[in-house]
Amino acid sequence: MEATLLQAETEMLMESINYTWILVATFLIFFMHAGFAMLEAGQVRSKNVANQLTKNLLTWSVGVTVFFLIGVGVEGVVAGSGFTPGFQSDPVGWMDWLYGAVFAMTAATIVSGAVAGRAKLRAYVTYTFLLAAVIYPVVTGLTWAGGYIETITGTPFADFAGGMIVHGMGGIAGLTAAWVLGPRMDRYNSDGSANVIPGHSLTFAVLGTLILAFGWYGFNVGTSAIIDMENGVFLGDQLGRVAMTTTIAMACGAMGAGLVAWLKTGKVDTLYVANGLLAGLVGITAIPNTTAWWGAFVVGGLAGAQLPIVFEIVEQYLKIDDVCAVFPVHGSAGILGTLLFPFVAAPGVVDSVASAFIAQLTGVVLISAWTIATTAAIWYAFKAAGQARVSPDHERDGLDVSEHGVDTYPEFGKPDVATDGGSASEIIRSDGGMPNDGEIKMVTAIVRPDRLGQIKTALAGVGAPSLTVTNVSGRGSQPAKKGQWRGEEYTVDLHQKVKIECVVADIPAQEVVDAIRGAAETGEPGDGKIFVMPVEDATQVRTGKTGPDAV
Repeated sequence: MEATLLQAETEMLMESINYTWILVATFLIFFMHAGFAMLEAGQVRSKNVANQLTKNLLTWSVGVTVFFLIGVGVEGVVAGSGFTPGFQSDPVGWMDWLYGAVFAMTAATIVSGAVAGRAKLRAYVTYTFLLAAVIYPVVTGLTWAGGYIETITGTPFADFAGGMIVHGMGGIAGLTAAWVLGPRMDRYNSDGSANVIPGHSLTFAVLGTLILAFGWYGFNVGTSAIIDMENGVFLGDQLGRVAMTTTIAMACGAMGAGLVAWLKTGKVDTLYVANGLLAGLVGITAIPNTTAWWGAFVVGGLAGAQLPIVFEIVEQYLKIDDVCAVFPVHGSAGILGTLLFPFVAAPGVVDSVASAFIAQLTGVVLISAWTIATTAAIWYAFKAAGQARVSPDHERDGLDVSEHGVDTYPEFGKPDVATDGGSASEIIRSDGGMPNDGEIKMVTAIVRPDRLGQIKTALAGVGAPSLTVTNVSGRGSQPAKKGQWRGEEYTVDLHQKVKIECVVADIPAQEVVDAIRGAAETGEPGDGKIFVMPVEDATQVRTGKTGPDAV
């Protein structure tokens, strides 16, 4: 055979292998959306799960089409190659577009976790449209496609698989949107102290974490080609390094977060371990192809260790309600890994640590400034138009019902756990009087679940902090709710409530009633009822005391 023909066949074979590899990596990255859906759903309240799942579905559906029609063209304009939308490419080029699209949609879906529980769906979808059309394409046009940072600093900006360009940008965008949107109801007390609002399923959160970790191999390892087309060389050294550093950083991220959580609280927090695993992955994503083996331990460990610390800063000092901790996981971890590039690089990779660091810092500042400015402007515009977040009533009822008309758990749902700054440390008043005519009284209240925190505080204020709380469902004057399942409407007439039981002897029962009523009232049907009943006798198990002494 002629040498030219043999060469053509070899080039075609190498190109076929590389493109097949790109498609496999693309499918792995797409599957990460299942991980994001589970991770975020697990970290929100049960009444907001369907809303979070819908946002993940629409992030992909809206974002990928917008990126095809507009985004890749904007990227080309910024990079200096002109506006060429995806539909003007050839079928082979569409594989490159799809590979870029899954990266873009990863950045977009990160934002949904930060604004969970209070953002209007239309606002979030509009922001996703603008992110896919302009915000993200400008970032990639300035970096991967255009190389402007090298023009500015004289040194290339190193971001192999999107540690800063994708994850750092998404985390910063999420934090900015959450800051403009404001915290969820009851997230902070009047004195500024934070209330914990736990997610409804730790199982979902961990499952989502492991799905994301699996897909991340497509993110990092998939970014490397298999064959160097120019030299016809198998890129085994690069593939091996990327696979190794990705795995080690992942593991060290989980251990680093777990260790810091243990040092802070005396317990290894499961969610911090899960989020730390992801933070380790984010930290190494910018530099997996250049990092020394020991550098993977450093980057992953530090990325995980900073997570609990940065989350506390965001929550306690900045007062930003970042529901799924997207900034500590994606934002600060992405920035950290990007800036560590010259310090953890393998021998011979970096000629000048100072020059490389300046280039990395320039990229971080440029991407951060653009992302913060555009995201803040968009969400402030939503806020000014009254379209940024749902009404207080809708937020109280949950976004599943108010935004979608569905109940994620129609048969088995439980009221959300309410935690607050209320304290049971007050000493129960004992004045020796006969406030209840010498009788023991039981005050029973059936109230909204979200008022539990205020009621606990009010009861502590009147000296009756001891109570029993039960999740219940029932109906009274509150109207039934309508739901849909596959387009078929159904009615839910049993509403989720909490039953509070407070037994008192020395404390006047009327004071307890007044405290509960004042804290439970919203002015809307469904606030509940309070009942006062005599208790014939009481016995304290530990001491055997009976009557008022037992209470």
